Amino acid sequence: MIPVKDFMKFFLFFPLFFLAPLVGAQSLTGTDIVKKADENGRGKSLYSEISMTVVRPTWSREVGVKSWAKGDDYSLVLITAPAKDKGQAFLKRQKDLWNWVPSIGRMIKMSSSVMGQSWMGSDFTNDDLVKQSSSVNDFTHHLEKTEKVREFDCYKVILTPKEEAAVVWGRIIMWISTTDFIEVKTEFYDEDNTLINTFNGYDIKTYGSRRLASRMEVVPADKPNQKTVMTVQKYDFDQPMADDFFSQQNMKKVR
Repeated sequence: MIPVKDFMKFFLFFPLFFLAPLVGAQSLTGTDIVKKADENGRGKSLYSEISMTVVRPTWSREVGVKSWAKGDDYSLVLITAPAKDKGQAFLKRQKDLWNWVPSIGRMIKMSSSVMGQSWMGSDFTNDDLVKQSSSVNDFTHHLEKTEKVREFDCYKVILTPKEEAAVVWGRIIMWISTTDFIEVKTEFYDEDNTLINTFNGYDIKTYGSRRLASRMEVVPADKPNQKTVMTVQKYDFDQPMADDFFSQQNMKKVR
């Protein structure tokens, strides 16, 4: 028989055993959550192969994409299809952004003013592509509540741009899963607080130790029957990548 004093100790500490994980979750800030989601989707480095489908009311277009990224400072994106765009490349090297267009033999420096423009005729922006702005560093983060999105329990986090940050959006709302820190849904608003695009992540798969959406859709708020779908063919995280891989010279020859 358990002595009364030992039973009382067990009775007093039993709820704390189950509450401990909840207390840990509640201690996460909005910034912690966004940072975890960012790290989950990036890793130290990432190589990916993606098929992008641009859907319009009367037509659709397929674009093949390979990309390499290292941290926040380096990314290289190569178009592999269709034939007329094949070989076109986009480079981010710290704050410098470049576009190589082999059909005209020109290297074009991209300015911050074009970051909000459509990338390759899709509903993604140039900023989505090269991530000039950082969801972690260029915004403040307010954890509003937890909320159900489809089958996921999510943190709802409001992102407001910092005064000194050169960003495309006036406000962003992110829904990030409470378990694997997956970006399940994101709404993008302009400076007048008008909804412009909604991102949704579907078909969650495991890539090594990470769980991520394998199909991503961006749907414009004011354009019926229009969307852009990205389907992941391959993700390869945390492979060694030298800084000098991300160069203008390599843009012209990478395959």
